[in-house]
Order: sequence, then C-alpha cells, then structure tokens
Amino acid sequence: MDAQVEDRSPQEVRLRIRSGDWTGPTVGLAPGYVQANLVILPEEHAPDFERFCRANPQALPLLDVTTPGSAIPLRAAPEADLRLDLPRYRVYRDGRLEEEPSDIVTLWRSDFVAFLLGCSFTFDALLAANAIRVRHVEMGRNVPMFVTNRATIRAGRFFGPLVVSMRPIRRGAVRRAVELTRSVPLYHGEPIHIGSPAELGIHDLESPQYGDPVPVLDGEVPVFWACGVTALAAAEYARIPRMITHAPGHMFITDLRIEPPTAAD
Repeated sequence: MDAQVEDRSPQEVRLRIRSGDWTGPTVGLAPGYVQANLVILPEEHAPDFERFCRANPQALPLLDVTTPGSAIPLRAAPEADLRLDLPRYRVYRDGRLEEEPSDIVTLWRSDFVAFLLGCSFTFDALLAANAIRVRHVEMGRNVPMFVTNRATIRAGRFFGPLVVSMRPIRRGAVRRAVELTRSVPLYHGEPIHIGSPAELGIHDLESPQYGDPVPVLDGEVPVFWACGVTALAAAEYARIPRMITHAPGHMFITDLRIEPPTAAD
C-alpha cells in the first residue's frame, strides 16, 4: 500500500484516482471514511432497482441516489464526479460484461441515475482498531468474494444470487467482529454466515469469483458478510440494455465519516 495515498483525505484520494495516479483496489484508502459500491442505470429501471435494494438491505444498503443525468452524489460527496472518481468501472450491455474502463465520461447519458451502496471495506478499519486482523488489507489484496447458493428477493427485472465477502477471523475474536459490524448496518451489518463455506455453496476458498484469495490459518474461522457485488450479479441476470457498476474492489470513496460504535455496542 502506498502510504502517500492511504493516509490522504477522500478528496485527495479521488483526485489521485481521477488523474490516473491510483488505478488499483481502494481497500485501506482514506481510513475513517465510508466507501461505496456504484450502480448506474437508465431512469426507467431506477424504481425497480431501488425496490431491489430495499428488499435486500443487507447486501445493498442505500447511501445515496443521484437525480437523473447528474453524476454528483450530493449527500455522499458533493464535489465528486461519479464518471471519473473510481479507479475502474464495469460496463454491461444486455447483461454481458463488455469493458472495464477507467472513466465513463463518454458513456454518460442524460437519463442515467446513480446509486451508491454501503461497502464492507468501510468496517475493515473498525475491525483493525479493535485488534482484529484484516488479512486482505495486511496483504495488500482485494477481499475475496463468492457467489452463494442463496437467492436475493426479486424486484421487477432484478434478481440473482447473493454474493458475500470473506474474512478469516481468529476464533476468539469472532464474537467481537459480529458485535462491531452489527453496529454499522449501512456497511452490510453483521455476518450472514460463520464457519462452513459449503453451507453457502462455496467449495473452494482459494478460488473466489471476485477479488483475491486470502488464506484461512489454523485457529481462524471464515466469516462471510453480504456484499454489494450482489448488484453485479443482478446486472447479468436482469439483462438491462445498459448498466454500469464499479469493478469489484474499486470503490467510490465518499466524504461521509464512519460512525464509531458506541460503548454499548
């Protein structure tokens, strides 16, 4: 991790991303600030997608929604530009991944609506601050993400499997990890599963569908959180003629500060 980027403010990190100086995953960047998944789609499909998010809030917690044609997330970062300020995007046409550009200025349309959704990168700092090791951050890797055998609740054209992120947690720290993440529901909240990957239909932790593998060591337990990449899976199933998302792990860094858990948590 480049400390010159890691310790900068959200505005400074976004400028580095916009200039092309930072092109990798955003894990560990701007600690203390909320990171977000991005979904952009035509206005005619926005109501169904919003219903899809509200029906599946643990995977797709809504942080902000732009007005049609605007690339400015007024609540999350009013000086940002969602066409430029993510390191990498994914462009889907009719449900097929077509390209992964570093900006989407030439692809932007006057009817586009952008959704920002909570991301688990946000709570990694909470875990680390409580002496819970976050291995993908330590290794400078993207978090491993897996497609599960659990279905989301359908809304209109949007449906598909639940996607989860996995973090190895020391057995004695699992309870505290659950308590900490339960306190931040806008960043996916508590885990959806602890222990056996096979119960989620995951048969090889070394082969994530998204992100990078990280080892689970002796004395550790694989812990799984709902993941915003669920929206990417839905893009493939919904076959919307044009839909743009973040590339897995390449998130939007907002100006929103992480609210620390209270003493009661």
